[in-house]
Amino acid sequence: MSNNPTRNGSHFSPEPSSRGSRPVRGGDTRRSRGSSTPDRRAGYAGGVSQRSVSATRRAAGNAGSHARGERPGGPRRRWPKVAFMLLVVCGLLVGAGTLAWRHFSSSGKAGGSVAAGQRVTVTIPEGSGGSQIAQILLDAGVIGDSGEFFKAVQAQGAESSMKSGSYDFLTGANVSEVVRQLVSGPNSAAGKLTIAEGLTLQKTAEAVGSSGIGVSAEDFLNQAEASNYVADYPFLARAANDSLEGFLFPKTYDFGGTPATADSVIRAMLDQYGQEVASLDLASAEARIKETYGIDMSDYGILTLASIIEKEALNDEDRSNISSVMYNRMREGMALQSDATMGYVTGGAVSADDLKTQSPYNTYLNAGLTPTPICSPSLASIKAAMDPPSTNYLYFWITQSEHVFSETYDQHLQAISNAS
Repeated sequence: MSNNPTRNGSHFSPEPSSRGSRPVRGGDTRRSRGSSTPDRRAGYAGGVSQRSVSATRRAAGNAGSHARGERPGGPRRRWPKVAFMLLVVCGLLVGAGTLAWRHFSSSGKAGGSVAAGQRVTVTIPEGSGGSQIAQILLDAGVIGDSGEFFKAVQAQGAESSMKSGSYDFLTGANVSEVVRQLVSGPNSAAGKLTIAEGLTLQKTAEAVGSSGIGVSAEDFLNQAEASNYVADYPFLARAANDSLEGFLFPKTYDFGGTPATADSVIRAMLDQYGQEVASLDLASAEARIKETYGIDMSDYGILTLASIIEKEALNDEDRSNISSVMYNRMREGMALQSDATMGYVTGGAVSADDLKTQSPYNTYLNAGLTPTPICSPSLASIKAAMDPPSTNYLYFWITQSEHVFSETYDQHLQAISNAS
């Protein structure tokens, strides 16, 4: 830091973490099997007992040749018809059973030929059961037989531990490996969004728009207003300019299993911010800062300072020392003189003329913090802003190769001279 301090390079170190995905239910792993058991009566020809035959003959003899009764042998001629009908019905049952068996035995196999070894991406929707997962894998050619898949699921006890999300597989893959990957979780970049540490709201919107999750940068920016979310996220109550700057937590987000919207993406980021800071004792930090430096800092002020630290630092040690420089300068009534705050206005490099420009983000011309954060800081920078080390540093000179902190302006100038 100097009257015109410069810093080469930038600090963007994404910290992907995958948001836990929830397991899906394993389906019924029993296969139904078509079967057909012919009626045992199908071979019964309708024969008449000997006793009935004798009685019929006696009746015919008593009636004479001109009797009006049934013709001799009449009943015996009807039985073959009955037997024939039974055989027809039985044949139909056997045919239906055969068709059913063929249907059930083939329905769990891939219908078309898919060349093995091709990379495909499949998405398992949230809440999918085992049968639905098997069908998705069959349709994509990842597996060739659902029966083998269900056997592997049972063997690994994975019925209730397969996860939703997007997966990259090779067609014709080993079913046991497929199941292991489903238990491990999504491995595909499809549906994933990485927000690097130190991104501004504008750059975050651009990352969303280019991620392929189906949300444009314009839609994201139009939705990203604090007033849209303050009712659900009380930590936004102090957000200035109706801006979500600083609150869109850097992380890798997976939207592979659900349709993404600008609202759902923003809520995922705000949820993550809330989870990350929930374990931080911001109230105690504010009290320590007041006691040590005589400065009233709110949680929003800490977030704002953390964003400046994020933009200035190149490593974790830098974060802590830069934090102490900023607090020491505020205690002494000195301007922060951070190039990074004007970089927020210019969107990039900062010239000497830029440092003379009137702007609430020009910390050369204005004392204190900027109106809003200037990026989304990492958790490490937030912690550094909460708990600065006790030093007398008032200046720093940081490049890719030099990290020098000084207590006096003369020492600072010497550090710059030594580096040049």
